Amino acid sequence: MIDHIGFEVSELARSARFYDAVFGALGGRRMLDSAHAVAYGINAPVLWIVVRGRPPGPGYGHLALEASGKAAVDAAHAAGLSGGGSDDGEPGPRLQYGPRYYAAYMRDPDGLRVEVVSRR
Repeated sequence: MIDHIGFEVSELARSARFYDAVFGALGGRRMLDSAHAVAYGINAPVLWIVVRGRPPGPGYGHLALEASGKAAVDAAHAAGLSGGGSDDGEPGPRLQYGPRYYAAYMRDPDGLRVEVVSRR
């Protein structure tokens, strides 16, 4: 199905700090590190962050990451804010998506909307 997804960013080091924090809180890790890209995953690199050298267009995307439970959503949100992201929706239930949908929203350093969600 999907082998990997990539997002272009304006400053690789700044974005890597954010994604290191978020993926670390979710049990993932940086699996590739080069001058032009970093990639994250658990068993294989599935999310690639590639330097573009200029900011992406406004509202250029949405990335939803799966968490193992509410505590993991909370931890990833806090880690993302500490890693240079900005809040775009505190952790909490999102009943409009279902009775067990618990999520938090952030913006990465380039403005990409990152959601961390648990359905447990």
